[in-house]
Amino acid sequence: MIAIRPSRERGHADHGWLDSWHTFSFADYCDPAHMGFRDLRVINEDRVQPGAGFPTHPHRDMEIVTYVLAGALEHKDSMGTGSVIRPGEVQRMSAGTGVTHSEYNASRTEPVHLLQIWILPERDGLRPEYEQKMFPESERRGRWRVIVSPDGVDGSVTVHQDVRLYATLLERGERVTHTLAPDRHAWVQVARGGVRLNGNALGAGDGAAASQEATLELVGDGRPDAAGRAEILLFDLA
Repeated sequence: MIAIRPSRERGHADHGWLDSWHTFSFADYCDPAHMGFRDLRVINEDRVQPGAGFPTHPHRDMEIVTYVLAGALEHKDSMGTGSVIRPGEVQRMSAGTGVTHSEYNASRTEPVHLLQIWILPERDGLRPEYEQKMFPESERRGRWRVIVSPDGVDGSVTVHQDVRLYATLLERGERVTHTLAPDRHAWVQVARGGVRLNGNALGAGDGAAASQEATLELVGDGRPDAAGRAEILLFDLA
């Protein structure tokens, strides 16, 4: 069974400096029918204006993954971490017992476009942690690349939950498949471009929940609005 979450039906907040689309309930947007999927709690598609950003604020007991699509995001936190996250890099922050951090557009001239992802941890009270790794385009082009996992397999960043996150880049007509083990579920998020998921057309910003599906097949659509290559994330969830 595949349930599509159309981009246009997501929650939306335009703060001027921030344009944000919420796949699941977040902040002032509350939809009881879309509170998350399995242990996946938040997918926010954010565009932050040059020089603007999120001032220092707290989090706790949440696994936070940042995936930058364009531009550069500057991160600082109470663990002493300071970094800039660019396309191809994945940031994982375990808020655990408590952490404060800020995220700002590192450019004074160009916007930054990113996905911020929250995953519920396997348990509360973990020690706060930070991790950031680069995954080159060559490792994602035309195939799945695991970028987040509970065991750091293949050099992925480590998250404290039974979730594996894969990324791929597909040209028109290219296809990838993913096999779901029994009792596993998947969330597919189209970051940009167009694809067909088991025959269902999905565009940029669309998501889809998959349950009781043995195999997921994605084919690059290459529709006029797709700007060529499609970029897709797939969450394999318990």
